[in-house]
Amino acid sequence: MNLPLGARLLLVVTLFNGLGACSMGQMVARTSESIMDGNIEAMNRETDLALAAGAIPANIKLIEGLIREDPRNVTLLVNAAQAFYGYAFGFVEPQDPERADALYARGVQYGVRALRALGLSLELSRAGPDALDRALGGLGKSAVPALFWTASNWAKQIDLARTDPALIAQLGSAERLMNRVRELKADFYYGGVDLFYGVYYGGRAPMLGGDYSKSEQAFAAARAVTGGRLLIVDVLQAEYLERQRLDAQAFARLLTRVLDTPLGYFPEMALANQIARQRARRLLDKQNDWF
Repeated sequence: MNLPLGARLLLVVTLFNGLGACSMGQMVARTSESIMDGNIEAMNRETDLALAAGAIPANIKLIEGLIREDPRNVTLLVNAAQAFYGYAFGFVEPQDPERADALYARGVQYGVRALRALGLSLELSRAGPDALDRALGGLGKSAVPALFWTASNWAKQIDLARTDPALIAQLGSAERLMNRVRELKADFYYGGVDLFYGVYYGGRAPMLGGDYSKSEQAFAAARAVTGGRLLIVDVLQAEYLERQRLDAQAFARLLTRVLDTPLGYFPEMALANQIARQRARRLLDKQNDWF
């Protein structure tokens, strides 16, 4: 049907008025998803840490603004959880652990909101193991990103709260979320699941639930996913496993390898590798205090 231009304009205005302000906001938010995906990819390829540190907070606020328009948008909620984790881990935690703790907590909140939008209704921090496993068993592959970033933020928040027994008691629940990711997509996010378990088993003494053998196997599995190109694997193995078992030689060897790896070695995760180099330098500076 060919309508005159004026009639077509009137029809468009009528349709938009019928949608309402909230729905218009949702439309904008949803059409922004692909732009945000491209933005994340571009940020992952960034090699200038100062540029990334200055840009990420603005990106976070943009994501939060879009979420206000579309509060149950799982993609945006997961993007927020991932962004809070990356910013806290890469740029805040080394200088200001207390602020990082608050940022990880915000990441958990967005991750939980994403999981609720996907159908998880129980309170994660209060659910018993059996109830949590049953609820997680009802989530499919579409929930993998939300589970992964919720567990990652939650575990880091717990890691920073070594003197808070109530929060430490939640570590088992965070691990159950990651175990569900392992069941659904074990190689998700460049071996991030195995990396989680490397830290999970390596960062504690055996009497407190640690297992050095399992940790070493998990780090090796994480390294294999990218052929050793993701340098944060070596950094976290040194920081958690080798420091815990007091292996000074392995500690230095892993961190030196990171610093000797040339820039641009893994372009898709260039920013993560730059963060790994920076963290490796800080850890080596503390070597004499720990060994």
